[in-house]
Amino acid sequence: MFKAYAAQQAGAPLTPFEYEPAPLGHHEVEIEVDYCGLCHSDLSMIDNEWGMSTYPLVPGHEVVGRVVKFGEDVSGLAVGQVVGLGWHSSYCQHCVQCESGDHNLCKTAEQTIVGRHGGFADRVRADAQAVIPLPEGMDAETAGPLFCGGITVFNPLLQFDVKPTDKVAVIGIGGLGHLGLQFLRAWGCEVTAFTSHETKAQEAKKLGAHHTINSTDPSQIEKVAGRFDFILSTVNVKLDWNLYMSTLKPRGRLHFVGATLEPLDLSVFSLILFQNSVSGSPVGSPATIKKMLEFAVHHNIKPVVETFPFEKVNDAIAHLRSGNARYRVVLARR
Repeated sequence: MFKAYAAQQAGAPLTPFEYEPAPLGHHEVEIEVDYCGLCHSDLSMIDNEWGMSTYPLVPGHEVVGRVVKFGEDVSGLAVGQVVGLGWHSSYCQHCVQCESGDHNLCKTAEQTIVGRHGGFADRVRADAQAVIPLPEGMDAETAGPLFCGGITVFNPLLQFDVKPTDKVAVIGIGGLGHLGLQFLRAWGCEVTAFTSHETKAQEAKKLGAHHTINSTDPSQIEKVAGRFDFILSTVNVKLDWNLYMSTLKPRGRLHFVGATLEPLDLSVFSLILFQNSVSGSPVGSPATIKKMLEFAVHHNIKPVVETFPFEKVNDAIAHLRSGNARYRVVLARR
């Protein structure tokens, strides 16, 4: 029996839950969970905010642990090896996207906590292709958030050819944004942080921002009109998007990785006149995750985490909901 923590209904506290897994598949890996990040996506799934949750729901898609079993068709992994598991737990392997290396865009990819039980448990299973070994030198305790938050902000750097000479900005310095600052600084860009909190402005500079702008003051935003090649929005709230579009250079891009649920109110004229773009992206493919982990080790990029024991999972959830987390929350078993 796998021992886990599950929400029995939408918005409910997590309670101890046990389930018997199906026989181990030929391509599956069983991971003994040591650490698991707590992400805002877990909260959205607990609350059924996206309308695709099933209960009992075991959250957890930022898993770090050790391989304890694998199916007979799995190669390249060893028992005891430290690995990670993110948002996706399997891919179809035969669609155009999978065959092109864009597994993260596979329409039938299985998500780790959608219709199956995730990593808030002593063990979790996934297809071997979704299980990524941690590179040598990576800290296991802080690595979990890289498998969702980290890859979410790293993936667009490759997908949209962000250059080291670009002037870039990050909107929102939180669980995603604080990682975006680190990756973009290490990428070689000139980095600006848009933040509504003065305390976070100081932290943003420590994390890699060259400049900070108070996002609650439209006059400050107006002063940087036409400055940026690329803006990464990590927030999930409605903002004056036309104001931010005005800060783009010609051919600049406003890119969304934060799940803003309200429709975007944008003037088409700025897109047409200056060939500006608006886009979004999910997490990355297994190959991109591996690149991201190697880049993070090389540049000593780590999520800033607060750690809770697994049995204090509801305290951890309350802390994340409060908005006071700095900046990612990790559950630890050992």
